[in-house]
Amino acid sequence: MADNPDPAMDIEEEEKPPASRTPGRSLGRRIGRWILMLSVPLALAAFGIFYWITSDRYASTDNAYVQQDIVSVSPEIGGKIIEVGVSENQQVAEGDLLFVIDPVPFELELAQSNARIAAAQVEVQNLQTDFQVSGVDIEVARQDIAFAQSNYQRQAALMDKGFTTRARLDAAQHEVDLARARLKSAQADVLAAKSRLSSGSASSGENPAVADAKVAREQARLNLDRTRVVAPVAGRIAQSTRLQIGQMMVSGLPMVSIVNDASSWIEANFKETDLARMKVGQKARITFDAYPEIELNGRVDSIGAGTGSEFSVLPAQNANGNWVKVTQRVPVRIKILDKSPRQLIAGISAEVTVDLRNGSE
Repeated sequence: MADNPDPAMDIEEEEKPPASRTPGRSLGRRIGRWILMLSVPLALAAFGIFYWITSDRYASTDNAYVQQDIVSVSPEIGGKIIEVGVSENQQVAEGDLLFVIDPVPFELELAQSNARIAAAQVEVQNLQTDFQVSGVDIEVARQDIAFAQSNYQRQAALMDKGFTTRARLDAAQHEVDLARARLKSAQADVLAAKSRLSSGSASSGENPAVADAKVAREQARLNLDRTRVVAPVAGRIAQSTRLQIGQMMVSGLPMVSIVNDASSWIEANFKETDLARMKVGQKARITFDAYPEIELNGRVDSIGAGTGSEFSVLPAQNANGNWVKVTQRVPVRIKILDKSPRQLIAGISAEVTVDLRNGSE
């Protein structure tokens, strides 16, 4: 009884032969193992074939950066800042006020130029008066010559009759010579006054002194207008730390920059070995390190005229005999076709993949 407590179980086990279950399970496991063993190399082979087929289709680089137009604003005149109208990263429109230079010195220059015009006009009036006086002097000199000649003729007639002396005749001749000399002097004064009144071939009928004073006034007015420096383009303000009230401006020295973030492109530096099939117009795919979720479409816009090293401040000199060949990089301009949902920032890194199958020169 203790050795076989449940005879029914023994009978049930005898009714299930173990050979009927074991062969099917072991066969399924063996097939599964073979499938698993073959799937890995097949997947690797398929990936290798796919990579080999597509590797010659695309050229990609992560040496790419967002570029935007940057305008450096410099004052055209020197002076002290008395007002600042912008701050760092502020969005400005074309014509918005950036800063104001003290206008007082230029207002004084404008007043001085107005005074110069008035003085030149007075001088012209004096010259016209001198010209008129010189004309009168000519007429007087001619009358003096006529009187002196008449006197000389009388003295000559009296000399022939013996009623005068040689000294009086010589004095009469001297008066004639003096009258003729005064006539020549008056004529020379007229020519000089006329010359001073002339406008010259380069002037439009205006006295040169007056024209020069008016040009000086226009220059003073232009400098006064330049005391208000406005944005030449729309964009965002950058590098505005020197825009401080009281700061002295130097003409031509960049003081602030405006980044035109409405127009962006990619400068992608491809290896020279990638350029064999690259052409203008080929499609490109652009991703950004800063925005991993964004992918934009682009197009090859132009291929650089030289490698990056050729345009560096100190180009490489390979004539020293210790030359090691290095694959060069050529800048390729990629036009962005899509509008980015995020604001693109100048200089951020990008990755560009160009489809080499299409495009035309």
